[in-house]
Amino acid sequence: EAFSVLVRRHQKKMLNIAYRMIGDYDEACDVVQEAFLSAYRAIGKFRGDARFSTWLCGIVLNHSRSHIKRKTARSRHEAGSLDDPVKSEGGSFLNEPRSQEESVVERLEKRERDAKVQECIGSLDGEQREVLVLRDIQGFSYEEIGMMLKLPQGTVRSRLFRTRNALKDRLLRVFGDLK
Repeated sequence: EAFSVLVRRHQKKMLNIAYRMIGDYDEACDVVQEAFLSAYRAIGKFRGDARFSTWLCGIVLNHSRSHIKRKTARSRHEAGSLDDPVKSEGGSFLNEPRSQEESVVERLEKRERDAKVQECIGSLDGEQREVLVLRDIQGFSYEEIGMMLKLPQGTVRSRLFRTRNALKDRLLRVFGDLK
């Protein structure tokens, strides 16, 4: 009962993290379900050094990494190109409010723009994607990210700086001048 309350409280955020890492909504749902199952089995190992959401996010990240590795290995085996960016399913970002006043054209343009941004995020390497999603999209502190990724805060900050520059370069190639 108590664990189901925790699932309901954190499910949306964990799904958002997995989706941003993987780029496919259905696969992200599967990964989050596996992560919650792992968390349930390992709940006795939660020491309380950090918030529960920080601990759970670490589990989601580990499952996301494993999923990406399996998917990459499967793609290599199937002779798919590793240069292709991760495609989203054409859906817009999670937790996105929709305005009643938006026209159909505006919604389609926004969906297309969001898909291109997600492709740019998906084209970052795994370490870059992790820090970007955790800090800029989910709002975790540098300290929390350091705990999740087992990195010093300075490394988190420098990795995030380089990641933001890499994302900016990708966005400039896709959209042109961002000003």
